[in-house]
Amino acid sequence: MIKNALIIFLTSLLVNLASAQNEFVSVHGKEIINTTGEKLLLKGINLGNWLVPEGYMFKFEYAASPRLIYEVFDQMIGPDEAKKFWKKYRDNYITREDIKFIKQFGFNSVRVPFNYRLFVTDDDPDKLEGPGYELLDRAVKWCEEENLFVILDMHCAPGGQTGDNIDDSFGYPFLFENTESQELTAAIWKKLAQKYANEKIIIGYDLLNEPIAHYFDQEKLNPLLEPLYQKIVSAIREVDQNHLIFLGGAQWDSNFQVFGPPFDSKLVYTFHKYWTDTDESVIKEYMDFRDKHNVPIWMGESGENTTEWITEFRKTLERNEIGWCFWPYKKLDAESCPVSITKTKEYDTIINFADGERAGFENLRENHPDIELVRKALNDYLENCKFRNCRINTEYLKALGLNK
Repeated sequence: MIKNALIIFLTSLLVNLASAQNEFVSVHGKEIINTTGEKLLLKGINLGNWLVPEGYMFKFEYAASPRLIYEVFDQMIGPDEAKKFWKKYRDNYITREDIKFIKQFGFNSVRVPFNYRLFVTDDDPDKLEGPGYELLDRAVKWCEEENLFVILDMHCAPGGQTGDNIDDSFGYPFLFENTESQELTAAIWKKLAQKYANEKIIIGYDLLNEPIAHYFDQEKLNPLLEPLYQKIVSAIREVDQNHLIFLGGAQWDSNFQVFGPPFDSKLVYTFHKYWTDTDESVIKEYMDFRDKHNVPIWMGESGENTTEWITEFRKTLERNEIGWCFWPYKKLDAESCPVSITKTKEYDTIINFADGERAGFENLRENHPDIELVRKALNDYLENCKFRNCRINTEYLKALGLNK
């Protein structure tokens, strides 16, 4: 015990000495620090639904994951038009204007969730080619122009790390039982780390979002999480010694009991909290972990609640010097986010089709909506999701202490 404590202390001391000349955000003991060695309390927002579409943000009940959403669009307008839609969607949903607004309203960071599928080819995933690299480059460039820090988040990993709709998987966290998926995950992170090794606006890499949902065999799967993290970090450190690594606990980033002592000098441990009480009782175990191992912790996701709840939980985090990143930035026809997209009456046609009976070709033929109505609804959506056409939820921003 004494030996481990001494090792941690000496490691922190060395990191602190190095950070005095560091051009990158780093860590010192329990704190994330900026390039001048001062504490950096992250106040961020998640760019959810951009590179990982989620059904509920489209008002769909059953088509919950990206794969199922894409199927709806293929069935409505055909694969060729659907490809054009998704390209324009990614061009319109997050733009320079969105990033400028986020910075101007007082946020200092964004977390960018992404689907690994955007970084590989369908026929040969080992090529590591796809539109995701250019999309990330675009966002990073805008954030650099605005001096807005970036955390990259693999929300959907090969094989699936969660086993639910949020990881675009097939209903089970196959990642932990498949060597090929693990190697592909490490390879994608290594390529991104090599690409951004000298990018100072990037704080670091959130390796796996919300791994191992509580539905599955925790005794079997939980012990596999930290060894996989070690494997991914080892690949990253071959090409990038500069950036922080964010490790989420098991069971929706909530269970830190899966972790041993820190195995890298630039680790941050991240937890998510939804629909709980708002006082210290819900974060005490994470603060205890911070104290025990002398490491920073970070609240990487929360939200989807009333402004009163957001206000109280945010104050609890700040009172205990814990940085935060609320979820999400933008949604369709919603109050629980900074920016809301207007829903047209024609869009209900899309919702009805997505939630209707689509099993079998006969149902598809009988229930297919009018194609011109669908095209109008989608074109309106693509226009309405642009920042200039969105509604700003000022009360939500006030709840985050960002009432400018």
